[in-house]
Amino acid sequence: MIMKNMRVLLALVSVALLSGCAGSNFKRPEPQSLMVGSSTTADVTRVMGNPLQTGELLKNEEKVKITRYAYAEGAGSGRYPGVVPARAMVFSTFNDKLVGQEFVSSFPEDATEFDETKVQQIVKGKSTRDEVVALLGKPNGEAIYPLIKSKTEAGVIYSYSHAKGNVFNMKFYSKVLTVSFDAKNVVTDVVYESSGEK
Repeated sequence: MIMKNMRVLLALVSVALLSGCAGSNFKRPEPQSLMVGSSTTADVTRVMGNPLQTGELLKNEEKVKITRYAYAEGAGSGRYPGVVPARAMVFSTFNDKLVGQEFVSSFPEDATEFDETKVQQIVKGKSTRDEVVALLGKPNGEAIYPLIKSKTEAGVIYSYSHAKGNVFNMKFYSKVLTVSFDAKNVVTDVVYESSGEK
């Protein structure tokens, strides 16, 4: 899911650099306003308004619908020097139920940066959800099946991305961590990916 976010953000950043801004600025919804496992596609539109883009992806052999919101500023300052400030939010639905939501930002005020050097401290079968949050902070996304493998588990997402440079020479960086938990909130799976240079 995050890599699809990256392509949308990259395109937005390019437009922002040429025109000053791109996409529609949006507010991240309150934590209880959209609930994974119970909210619907209509609920997402009611809370967020019309999306920038919709699409589909195949995950664990199931077709998931994607609704994306994104915004970028060409004239602002990002989380790090030279970073173009941008944010995106992606909602995933399966059988018209929300199965995932993820917020990514490189704006200083709500950046979703996390310390990837701590990922190795998360131990499958031992670490708990509370320990993961204590280690990395509050996650910026959550997911259930089919975005994660098991139908009986739940996952949290930590993700961050940014773009540096100009429209002719842009460098992109992204990282995402997905941690799955069983019914007792014990870690069952840890998946970390990164690309580009910070």
